[in-house]
Amino acid sequence: MNTGNLSEQEIIRREKLGELTGLGVNAYPAALYPVNTTATYIKENYKEGVNNAEFADVCVAGRLMSRRDMGKASFASLQDSTGKIQLYVKRDDVCPSEDKSLYDKIWKHLLDLGDIVGAKGYVFTTKTGETSIHVKEFSILTKALKPLPVAKEKEGETFDAVTDPEFRYRQRYADLIVNPQVKDVFVRRTKMINAIRNFLNERGALEVDTPVLQSIPGGAAARPFITHHNALDVPFYLRIANELYLKRLIVGGFDWVYEFSRNFRNEGMDRTHNPEFTVLEFYVAYKDYLWMMETTEQLLENAAIVTNGSTTVEVDGKTVDFKAPYRRISMYDAIKEHTGIDISGMDEEGLREVCHKLHIHADPTMGKGKLIDEIFSSKCEEHFIQPTFIIDYPVEMSPLTKKHRSKPGLVERFELMVNGKEIANAYSELNDPIDQRERFEAQLQLMERGDDEAMFIDHDFLRALEYGMPPTAGIGFGIDRICMLMTGQPSIQDVLFFPQMRPEKTPEQTLEHPKADI
Repeated sequence: MNTGNLSEQEIIRREKLGELTGLGVNAYPAALYPVNTTATYIKENYKEGVNNAEFADVCVAGRLMSRRDMGKASFASLQDSTGKIQLYVKRDDVCPSEDKSLYDKIWKHLLDLGDIVGAKGYVFTTKTGETSIHVKEFSILTKALKPLPVAKEKEGETFDAVTDPEFRYRQRYADLIVNPQVKDVFVRRTKMINAIRNFLNERGALEVDTPVLQSIPGGAAARPFITHHNALDVPFYLRIANELYLKRLIVGGFDWVYEFSRNFRNEGMDRTHNPEFTVLEFYVAYKDYLWMMETTEQLLENAAIVTNGSTTVEVDGKTVDFKAPYRRISMYDAIKEHTGIDISGMDEEGLREVCHKLHIHADPTMGKGKLIDEIFSSKCEEHFIQPTFIIDYPVEMSPLTKKHRSKPGLVERFELMVNGKEIANAYSELNDPIDQRERFEAQLQLMERGDDEAMFIDHDFLRALEYGMPPTAGIGFGIDRICMLMTGQPSIQDVLFFPQMRPEKTPEQTLEHPKADI
């Protein structure tokens, strides 16, 4: 056994594994283990003297999280997928014959915290009132070779939790074991997504799948990840959005389509940005952005109730209420409200002067749309804590949006701001192919100026529009950001099982990583 890179505890555990093998015990059995209940079910439903028959023969499995040896008997805590329950293990019960090695040797000395065990027995209540399992038989199901950084508890309260983000995000599997409350965040994430999916399905929407590998990274202004398709010998992009494919389906005759899309953007990382993230987009024929605002309010109010039992959530010490209706304010009015400056009608040079006055960075590659976006992001976003629709954007900011029906120079678009961040972006979709081509060409000019987030021209999408797309409303929701709000988490990394991190250097790494396509 090579022990050069192992800790003392890891060496000891491997030695114990060897002893178990020598005793004829398989520490990794393949046989089915007949689990018939869970820790939480037992604790919630057992009532001594009332339903003892139901709990006279239980079988549970999970990790050993603590153990107290009292000579010929022990108490232990077993943690399964639902929670913890106490085990009472008596030597004479698990070793009815004269050979007591199963208890004295294996249970007391060869098992460690973190090992996965099975236990069969009956449920009872201890003298201190704790629901427990009196173990009649136990089995080793998995020997853990690495010790857990177990959180310390006293009287059911955790007072020394494992909080190091580097450990928690990199070793999420261990984080979920030692911080079981983390599991609740992801359970609620699934509840939230299911609530949204049910909301859409009940209204006749069709869930679809569109390509992740795209020849043109369209549908958003963002820097893409680039890969190479060996068989076709052409570059491909990981999708930055699925918008243009969903609109193609509207052209094809579907009235309402949606997709939970895994998107990728080769940009910065912070508490609200991860290069790989989840977006919900849906598109509905014969609707507009006004209808979409009302639908968004209903969807999020319902999702909050299903996820948390209430429309209110606590986020960063603030109470956010998702109950409809939400405030609506135009982008120009929002900027005027928080800067005192009316930028409506200003040209690019005027906007640069405003940025200079407000001490906002504005580099030469930024066009009018980017400059307005910088002003709003820097001076306005943080003030919108309660759900607020920012509506009626300048046309330069929205190359895929229909021009406003009554306000020249603006488009029918809204972004939903909550707790100072955008969580949804919606349009009355541009369906004029000539206008769309001109907007794409304007984006191409920005790209030539050095804007690496400007949109590519998607000629196939333009061809689809030429067949005719009905008036359509579309929206994209940042699912990870909404989950942060619904679960009260401060960082996007807290609602992703495995957030992107810099590759970990290990002692075994002596060669560089092989080159990859991505």
